[in-house]
Amino acid sequence: MTSTALDGPPPGAAVPGRSRGMAAVLAAVGIPTFMVTLDNLVVTNALPVIKTELGASLSDLQWFINAYTLAFAALLLTAAALGDRIGRRRMFVAGIALFTLASAACAFATEPWMLIAARGIQGVGGAAVMPLALTLLAGAVSDKQRSAAIGIWGGISGLGVALGPVVGGAVVEGLNWQWIFWLNVPVGVLAVVLVARVLPESLGAKQRLDLLGLLLASVGVLSVVWGVVNGADDGWTSGGVLGALIAGVLLLVVFVAWERRTLAPMLPMRLYKVRSFGVVNAVSFTFSLGAFGSVFLLAQFFQVVQGYSPLESGVRTMPWTMAPMVVAPIAGLIVDRVGPRVLIGSGQALLAVGLGWMAAVTSADVTYGAYVVPFVLAGIGMGLTFAPSASVVMSGMAEVDRGVASGTNATIREIGVAMGVAVLASVFASAGSYETPDRYVDGLVPAVWTGAAVVAVGAVVSLLLPGRRKVVGG
Repeated sequence: MTSTALDGPPPGAAVPGRSRGMAAVLAAVGIPTFMVTLDNLVVTNALPVIKTELGASLSDLQWFINAYTLAFAALLLTAAALGDRIGRRRMFVAGIALFTLASAACAFATEPWMLIAARGIQGVGGAAVMPLALTLLAGAVSDKQRSAAIGIWGGISGLGVALGPVVGGAVVEGLNWQWIFWLNVPVGVLAVVLVARVLPESLGAKQRLDLLGLLLASVGVLSVVWGVVNGADDGWTSGGVLGALIAGVLLLVVFVAWERRTLAPMLPMRLYKVRSFGVVNAVSFTFSLGAFGSVFLLAQFFQVVQGYSPLESGVRTMPWTMAPMVVAPIAGLIVDRVGPRVLIGSGQALLAVGLGWMAAVTSADVTYGAYVVPFVLAGIGMGLTFAPSASVVMSGMAEVDRGVASGTNATIREIGVAMGVAVLASVFASAGSYETPDRYVDGLVPAVWTGAAVVAVGAVVSLLLPGRRKVVGG
C-alpha cells in the first residue's frame, strides 16, 4: 500500500528537516545515551553508603539495580513500537523527560521502597532512550558513515559505563548519594533541547501494540528474577521461590508461543531467521549476566573489605571501566574489515579470563596491583563487544526492522544484567555475607567464578557469528 499525505512518511522515513552534521547528531543521541548508561553503574560504589543510610538489606541493594534494569527491559520493545507509531524523536524526548523527573524522585527517597520505585520509573524512561537513540542515529547518517557513527556511539556508551563507578564515588564522597541523581536533571534538560533542534522526526510501520505479549514477558521475567533474588534466603525449594520460578518459565514459554501466532508481535520471531541476530543476542545475555553481576559485587569489595572511600574505590576500578571508552570506537571502525566473530569472540574470551583471574587472586588482604592486569583484560573485552554487537544487530535488518531489532538486543542485555545481579548475589549469599571482610570474600570468590564461567560460554557461542566476508548470518 502506498503512502498518502494523510498517512505521513513511509515506514522508516525521516520527516524532512534541516540537515545536521554527524557531530551534532552524535551529541543529540550521545548525551541521553551517556546519561542512561551512567545510571546502570553509578549507584554501585554508593551501595554501601545507601545501605547504611536507608537501612537497606542485600535484597534491597539488588532491587536498586534490578528495578531499573527490569523496567528498562520490559518496555524497550513497546517504547520502540510506540516510537514507530507516534514519532521516534517524540518518544525519545518523552523518555528523556521521564528519566529526568524520576531522577529527581530518586534523590528525594528516604526509604528503600521509595528508591526502588523511583528507579523503576527511571527504567521506564530509559527504555525509550536506548533503542531509539541507535535507530535515530542510524537514520540520520549516511550508509558510509553508519559503522563509524555506531562505533563512536558505542564509545559513548562505554564512557557512561566507565565513569559510572567513579562519578558515583566522587559524588557520594564530596556531597551525598542523592546528588548522583540530581546531576541528571540539568543534563536531561539540555538533552531535550538538543534533540528537538538537531534530530529529524521519523516513523516506522504502524501496527497494533502487543499488550498481551508485554504482560507475559514482563511478568515472566519478573517472576524468575524474584525467585532467584529470594532463593538464597527463603530456600530454593520453598513454595514461594519454586512457584515464582516455575510460573516465570511457563509465562515465558507462553510468550514465545503467542509471539509465533499473533499478527502483531512485540518480538517478531522472523528476526531470528537471521542467524547472526540470534547468536549476538545469546552472547549479549551471557556477557551482561557474567560481567555486570560481577561488577555489582566487585564494586563494593574495596569499601566493604579493604576500607576505601567510595571515590577511592571508583578510581581503582578505572583500568577496567575506562578501557571500553578507548576500545569500543576502534572496534566499531574496524568491524566491517575484521568481522564480528573475531572481535566479539576475542572480547568475550578476554573478559572471561579477566574475571577468572580476579576470582583467583581475591582475598581480604590482596594488594591492588594484583587486579590491574585482569581489570585491563576485562575492560578490553567489554570494549570489543559493545560496538560490534550493535553493528551486527543493525546491519542484518531492513530499515523497518531496525527499531525492534535494536530494542530486542537491548532488552536481552538488560535482562542479563538483572539476572546477573540476582544469580551472582544468590551465589554470594549462599557462601558469604556483609558481616566481616573475610565473609564477604567467601561469597565474592565463587560468585565471580560463576560470572567467568557464564562469559566463557558466551565466548564459545560467539564462534557462530559471521566472519569478515559475511557480516549478516543466514
